[in-house]
This record gives sequence, structure tokens and C-alpha cells, in this order.
Amino acid sequence: MLGSGLNRACMVRLPVCRHASVHVAIVQERSVVEGRYTAPMGRVVAVVGASRDRRKFGNKAVRAFLHRGYEVVPINPKGGIIEGIPSFASVLDVPRSIDVATVYLQPAIGERVIDEIARKGIEEVWLNPGADGGQVVARARALGLDPILDCSIVGIGEDPASYS
Repeated sequence: MLGSGLNRACMVRLPVCRHASVHVAIVQERSVVEGRYTAPMGRVVAVVGASRDRRKFGNKAVRAFLHRGYEVVPINPKGGIIEGIPSFASVLDVPRSIDVATVYLQPAIGERVIDEIARKGIEEVWLNPGADGGQVVARARALGLDPILDCSIVGIGEDPASYS
């Protein structure tokens, strides 16, 4: 997991790796282009809890993952367009495979949604600060998932503060 300086609001300047295996797995999946990390071609990330409100982390994540070259699938039960991208009500409604899910939901909702993530077969799951309640983590693990309990924006090398 990243972040010796990670606080509950997902605000840090430089992530510090405490668990080398997670850090190595993330770095190995990126390529370096013009001195910065970018996502491998075709990586699809579902931002679960995506928001149209640019002040919310569910929107900042959409923009950060787009900036890093990911194909972003916003997940919002109200539907609509988020940052120019049509959203889906559930990961189960997405007609293609998803590589990564990053969750920005209150734990009471996340506990129900984690089942959908597991059914979809999404292997890399980030439970961001505020979405990482004990019952959500326990449910994810019971479903065979190994959630990353950190800020996914920082995890991809971005600073959430730059998406104000």
C-alpha cells in the first residue's frame, strides 16, 4: 500500500511504498512516456461512484485516470455524462471487461456494490479513503478480492490537489 503521508482526504505530495509487492505490481503495469508514467494501452478503469461535481474525488479520479491514459468507465446509478463520458449504473452493465475498479462510495453502499465488482471479475480493486470501511474490506476478502486500501489517484502518480 502507498502513502506514509496519506491522509483520509487522499492528499499527499509523494507516495511512499510500504509494501514493495503492491508498488512493484503498479509500476510494472505502466510505461514511461516523456518522463512520466502512463497506463498500458487498453487498460480500463471503472470509477465506481463517479460524480459530475468536479470538487468530489469521484470526479477527480475520472480526470486523473484519463490524464494517465486509462480508458475510463464512470459508474453512477443516476447515469448521465461525466467529463464527456457516458456513465453506467453498475459495472455489470458495462459490455466489456474491466481491469481496475476504484471505489468512491460510502461503506454502506460499497458493501452492496463490492458483490457486483466480484461478479464482473475485476481483479484490481481500490477502496479509497472513506470507502474502505471494515465491513466492505471483509466482504471483498470473503469474495476472494484483495483490495488495495489507498488513494488510487496517488497510486497512479497523480496529486488530487491538481484536480481542484
